[in-house]
Formats: sequence, structure tokens, C-alpha cells
Amino acid sequence: MDIAKPATPMLRRPRLWWLTGAAVTLAVVLAASLALGRAAPAVARSDVWIGTAEQGQMKREVRANGTLIPRQLRWITAGAAATVQQVVVEPGARVKADTLILQLVNPELQANFVKQKAALAGAEAAVAAQKALLHSQLLDAQAIQTQTESDLLTADIKRIANERAYEKGASAEIEVKQSKITVEQDKKRLAIQQQRVAAIRANIEAQIRAEEARRDEAASALEIARQQIDSLAVRAGIDGILQQVDVEPGQQIASGGKLARVARPDDLIARLQVPEALANDLALDLPVDVDTRNGHITGRLTRVDPSVRNGSVTVDVAFDAALPAGARPDLSVEGRVVLGTLPHVVNVGRPYGAGANTAGSLFVIRPGDNEAHRVPVRYGAMSSDRAAVLEGLHAGDQAILSDTSQWNGYDTLRLR
Repeated sequence: MDIAKPATPMLRRPRLWWLTGAAVTLAVVLAASLALGRAAPAVARSDVWIGTAEQGQMKREVRANGTLIPRQLRWITAGAAATVQQVVVEPGARVKADTLILQLVNPELQANFVKQKAALAGAEAAVAAQKALLHSQLLDAQAIQTQTESDLLTADIKRIANERAYEKGASAEIEVKQSKITVEQDKKRLAIQQQRVAAIRANIEAQIRAEEARRDEAASALEIARQQIDSLAVRAGIDGILQQVDVEPGQQIASGGKLARVARPDDLIARLQVPEALANDLALDLPVDVDTRNGHITGRLTRVDPSVRNGSVTVDVAFDAALPAGARPDLSVEGRVVLGTLPHVVNVGRPYGAGANTAGSLFVIRPGDNEAHRVPVRYGAMSSDRAAVLEGLHAGDQAILSDTSQWNGYDTLRLR
């Protein structure tokens, strides 16, 4: 006989208790892990750049690095392919405009010069011969014209004589008519001959112009050959300092190749590279303070490059006074372009990645607090080292100005 066992309540089963406890523990661990994963990260104060907002005047300046360069700079290039025979003057020497710097050689240029000289002489002889020939043809035509004029006068005299003789009955009517015909024929011959002389004159002018054009072409070719010969003696071209020589004896140089550079060391300008983000407000004649490492000198913007190259805009600065001692070409300098002053604005050190008239956010540290909270801000005008803040900061607020992109997913930072 089977005996029925009493049922055990579910709450008293040990296995169920263990499973329930494990599930609760796992849920607590997961919740704690998620909570820890979203906890505010900690950062040392020394690892970030903290700035304090101020209220008052903000001087707008654009800082840019650059070098001193000569205002007058001349690159000397080869006028024709040649071989360097001799370097007469070494870099660093003071030169005059007619100072010989390099001596080049090219036998083909010398031969071509002689050839072009002979060609010009031949062209000049051809012009002279053509003029003589055409002048002779003109004289022949003029002689025929003179003979025709004489024949006409003779025929006209005979006509008059025959008419008078006919009136007296001493001549026949036919002779009068024949003399009239002869006069008309001679008039036509004279008119034709006059047209022929005029045509010969026009032809002479055209043929002489053609010969003179060929002569001028030969003269131009000779002048080019002479210039190429002269270019073998490389001269400075301007008074100044020979800065560099880019060739050496025995080197083959192509036409147009760079040979040397001459500059005026006493007339320098500063060429600065302004970051494109700060170049929007640049304008000609803005004042600039340039640090030459040996002193400061003021100047003004004389050129602003309209294009951007490698993230920078090139500007040139001309100086109002003599440069400090030690200023020389290629000296590294730092310039500050003064854009103006903003009165009574909240401003702070320029935050990383901030742009003029844009919106962003900063981690702001309240007084006596060890936490930085993200605050939306709106920027106004920018300077190289300062930024005007239109909204989000007040005078005395401290904010983290260094790069905080690694904490983009957080609104709070803990400072230690």
C-alpha cells in the first residue's frame, strides 16, 4: 500500500533559495558596475589648464611667427645652358650691381654668335642690293615716261601745224585727222606709263620693307646671341650681399636654372604666418609689434595673402624705424598684430578649439568646489590668447581651458 508524502512548501526548498540569492547578487553587481562606469572621472588639477574669467578691456591681438626677409631680393638665373667655369665671389661678400659672381662657358653660344653676325651682314647686303636693283628699274620706267611725254609734245606740235596748213589749203584733211589720232595715242601711252611708274614705286617700297624685315630679324637674332654671350658673365645686378651660390665649378646648368641670390640686407621686412582661424580680421595698415629677440620694433601690415597655404595666411610687415642691432635676413621673429580693444567684456584665456562667434561648452569650477561641471558657453571675438565670452561665464569663474575631448561623455569632473 502506497503512502502519500506530505508536499514541501516552495519557500522551504534550499535549492530555490540558493538560486534566488545568486540572481539578486548578480543584479546588484551589474548595477554597481554600471554605476561605477558612469561615475565622474577624476583628474589632477596639475594635468589641466585652469583659467579665470575676467571682466574689463580685452586687447585683441594675433600672434604669428615668421622671419625677416629682404624687401629687395634678386635671384640670378642662367640665361642659357652652360658649364660653370669659375665661382668668382663667395657667399657673404658685399657686391655691386656690376660685380662678376660666376663665369660660365658654352662654345656653342660663341659659334652661334658668329653665325648670327654673318647672317646680319648678309641681310644688310641684300637690302642694299635690292634697293639698287629696284632703283634701276624705276629709272628705266621714268626714262620711258620722259620719252612718252616728248612724243606727245611732238605729236601735238604736228597737229597744230597741220591744222594751220589745212586752213590755208596747204594740207589735206587726212593729215589733220592722222595728227589728232597720234596725239590721242601718245596721251594714252603717257597715262599708262605714269601708272606703271607709280606701281613700280609701290613695289619698291613693299620689297624694301620685306628685305628690311629679314634684316631686322637677323639683327634680333644677333642681339639674342649677344645677350646669351653676355649672360655667361654672371653679375649681381643690384648692390647688396651675395647670400648664396647654388652651383660649383664644372656643374652643368640648364637654361633658367638658379645660380645665386643677392639681397639688400639694410632693407628688411617681416613675413609672418598667421593661423587661418585668426586671419578673418586682418587688414592693411594694422599696427604690428615685432620681437626680433634683440628688441621690439613697430610696423604695419603692407600685404595680406588672399589665399591660405598649409593652414596659414602670409602677411608682410614694413617697419617704421630702423631695425635693432643684429637683425639680418632669415632671422626668426614673433609678431603681434593689434586688431583693437573690446571694452567691458567677460573674457578668459582662449580655450582649446574655440572659434570666434561660435558655441561650445566648458567645465566650470565653482569657488570652493572640487568638481567641474559642464556649462554651455557662447564665444564672441577672439585673440591669440584671449576669448570674449558672451554667455555662460561670469567674472571670477574658473574653467578648464585645455583639451577635454576625452571626457565628452561626462558632464562632471572630479578634481584632486
